Amino acid sequence: MITIGQAAPDFSLFDSEKKKVHLSDYKGRNVVLLFFPLAFTSVCTKELCSIRDNISIYNNTNAQVLGISVDSLYVLNKFKQEQNLNFPLLSDFNKEASKAFGVLYDVFPAFEMQGVSKRSAFVIDKEGIVQYAEICASPGDLPDFNSIQQLLNRLN
Repeated sequence: MITIGQAAPDFSLFDSEKKKVHLSDYKGRNVVLLFFPLAFTSVCTKELCSIRDNISIYNNTNAQVLGISVDSLYVLNKFKQEQNLNFPLLSDFNKEASKAFGVLYDVFPAFEMQGVSKRSAFVIDKEGIVQYAEICASPGDLPDFNSIQQLLNRLN
């Protein structure tokens, strides 16, 4: 389980453009990690499109948003294109980042799928320290984006 004040575990994942991305690549910037269960589902689409529509809030606080799911990079590429998402989507197909952040369902409530990420949000500061951690109780819940935005303003 990730706690506020600890160093964020580094990871290495491929984005939807087939480039390898490390969390440590963003040192010097605030990072908002958004783990989401599955591309193309209604709540995930609503969540990520909300970020898309408000990306200036994150850009203005020197924050990089990264969406992460266990979907393949090909599925994420199609999802990103169809929804015109303006931030990277990372494939955690091997579930390493989800395990490291403690956000992996044993059994996803819908359809008894194993190994799906829980909807969650983490804010990592410029030094790589976790400043915010929220794991949603239900896949239908959304993170508290107002609290995240207030924190990002304070971090700047």
